[in-house]
Amino acid sequence: MFTDTLATGTISPFGMALEEPVLVFAIAMAVFLAGPLIVKRLGQPGIVGIVVVGAIIGPDALEIVEHTDAIVLLGEVGLIYLLFTVGLELDLQGFKEAPENAALFGLTSFFLPFLVGTFGAMVLLGFDPLAAVLLSAVFASHTLLAYPIVNRYNVTKNRAVTAVFGGILFTDTLALIVLAVVTGAIDGDLTVWLFLTVFANLTILFAATWFLLPPISRRFFQNFSQESYFEFLFIMVAIFAAASLAEVLEIAPILGAFVAGLALNRLIPQGGTLMNRIEFVGNAFFIPFFLLHVGMLVNPTVILDGFGTIQIAAFVIVVMVGTKAAAAWFVSSIQGYNASERGVIFGLSTGQAAAALAITLVGVDAGVFGEQVLNAVVLLLLVTALVSPWITERAAQRLALEREAGQGEDSVLDPNILLPLSHHAELQERLLELAFVLKGERGTNPVNVLTVIQRNKNDRPEDQVAAVREDLEQIAEIGGAAEVPVEAETRVSHNVASGIVQSALEVQANQILMGWDAKRSFSHRIFGSIIDQVLDRTTLPVLVSRLGHPINTTQELFVVVPIGADHHEGFYEAVHITKRLAASLGIPITVLVVEGKTHQFERLFGLVEEDVSAEFEEVSQWDRLLPTLESRASDDDLIVAITPRKGDIGWHNELASLPAALSELPPESFITIHPRQGEPEYDRKYLRFE
Repeated sequence: MFTDTLATGTISPFGMALEEPVLVFAIAMAVFLAGPLIVKRLGQPGIVGIVVVGAIIGPDALEIVEHTDAIVLLGEVGLIYLLFTVGLELDLQGFKEAPENAALFGLTSFFLPFLVGTFGAMVLLGFDPLAAVLLSAVFASHTLLAYPIVNRYNVTKNRAVTAVFGGILFTDTLALIVLAVVTGAIDGDLTVWLFLTVFANLTILFAATWFLLPPISRRFFQNFSQESYFEFLFIMVAIFAAASLAEVLEIAPILGAFVAGLALNRLIPQGGTLMNRIEFVGNAFFIPFFLLHVGMLVNPTVILDGFGTIQIAAFVIVVMVGTKAAAAWFVSSIQGYNASERGVIFGLSTGQAAAALAITLVGVDAGVFGEQVLNAVVLLLLVTALVSPWITERAAQRLALEREAGQGEDSVLDPNILLPLSHHAELQERLLELAFVLKGERGTNPVNVLTVIQRNKNDRPEDQVAAVREDLEQIAEIGGAAEVPVEAETRVSHNVASGIVQSALEVQANQILMGWDAKRSFSHRIFGSIIDQVLDRTTLPVLVSRLGHPINTTQELFVVVPIGADHHEGFYEAVHITKRLAASLGIPITVLVVEGKTHQFERLFGLVEEDVSAEFEEVSQWDRLLPTLESRASDDDLIVAITPRKGDIGWHNELASLPAALSELPPESFITIHPRQGEPEYDRKYLRFE
């Protein structure tokens, strides 16, 4: 079989078997490795290298590699995967708060090129109306070729970038509707029924994906542990099931994948193990194959194909770039985006690949376009593959630097967490995942995992250390999978609480995260001897958690704030921790102010970094708190209580029994945040930078 493959494979001028699968795969891997490294030395974005090298080695240039069905398949899979990650990275909460931003950008970015292009194609190129409309739809949409760049610079949550991501819902949907209408008109079926069919199919796609996928996914995640690779396989099934549904409905599969990303957005938190696996596989394998596929579609010799091709290509490129720039300027002026944000949305919206090529090929098959239009669009792909990443790289870099400058030199947005663990495996995994979520965007500070072994007269500590070593190795593996630095330590001490506090000092932790098993009997005050002793012996903020469900399946966050807590010297840091948790999970928060006024806390919450959707409600008395939570909170919600230590400002006697009461509520998941003591100046670092 191997000999037959070589015998039938096309031989390039270099004497290589261009269709031999193992060799083609090896060359592809080499391109993914070398292409970005080479072009980065030339000051260009890495993804440009894959596209350019793909064009050079492709069948229309050096003919080193045949554009085989396997590359086409993996390229299409890569595009579907890319659109899924775009939906997954979308700041869904920000999008829900201001959907008009995405709508404004999407509609402007589509209709400005579409109207100018249609008029110009009819007047300057002499196209008939159907051909002019379809050609304009080609470049009125956009493909997020430069998405890996904004993801690498960690600016995907920026308001302007979110508008571009959400805008693709409008641009690609409208472009595909235009395609359906034009092909229907060619077949003589341009009727009201055609428009109704397209609308009905889009409604079915959105409804089926949005309402079925999240509950199925939530149930799956609740029954499988976080480190399981089955979670990733489940996500793969979800992506391509949604894409396949779109295809069955005669809609582009990329739109189905994008909607699937939106549907799963809240269930896959930033910084978690699953999100890292999704990004790693996409950036290392699927998306590079898409870029290679785009590169091999480019025919560098089209420039010699005659004046007709050059004329059409020049028209398409000039109109596309000019109108996309005008759309970016117009939207930025209305929304108040700065120059860097304007540059990012311009760079992202100039990328052309998937929808443009799909529409063009359909137009050629239907007889609307000739070979000159196809070659012109291929030339457009080459130009935008260079221009879009180049513009986006520079603008995203400036945007990232502006964000870092805004945070100040003494940034507190990368917490150094100490995580003392018990020997309960499921509790360990959930606490570790919570620590990753609290860190949010990945930083350099580690999660310090600690196991304290209590020294007794009759025990050999050496044997106990050996017993926990295997557990610590597994914890380190989970951290490695999430690309979050994890440093594990085993400490022997006569007093467990003293060992935890001493370790926090040595690793310079600024947060201590502890788990509490409510089923255990406790003999000392609130939680039990160890946790209460830690609260007595450290001034650091201590988070005590009981998680009855995986943190990524949380649907809503309820925050309990007692009157007077706003005067505590660690209040702003506690609010920041709460808002970061909600932002990383992409969920709204409901703040329950006990015996206080909502307008005061609404203003104070607004002063703290992290933008999340929040509602504020007054609870008149303490005895109304639990009934309110019981009636409002569901099994997949999380309750966070800002709980000053006993004797601190904001302490109430009812707080002593609150953890035990919360453990009886339906969510069975809560976190009590005991704020930092004695450092009011540190607390002010969490206020918004002015």
